[in-house]
Amino acid sequence: MTNIYAYCLFDQSDNFHGVYSSLMAVHRDALKLCNKGNSDVFLKLDGTFQKPSLGLLRRIFKGKIDTQVHYISDGALVKVLKTKLKE
Repeated sequence: MTNIYAYCLFDQSDNFHGVYSSLMAVHRDALKLCNKGNSDVFLKLDGTFQKPSLGLLRRIFKGKIDTQVHYISDGALVKVLKTKLKE
């Protein structure tokens, strides 16, 4: 049985922006949506802020389901939710 994961993208008002099967594509679009204002974009992890990268996102989501990651800048907040498609 194949595991199919879906990554959902939401903005700070919880408006849905899309569902992705590719982690690379959701990371790219999350950075585009969050890159507003004058500050850099950061990933918020357990109260700490880290520079976003695809490798870091993969490590965060590895082995987890129904997990949220927040991209934060001074002008925007974007949420990425990883979930699993069920039959």
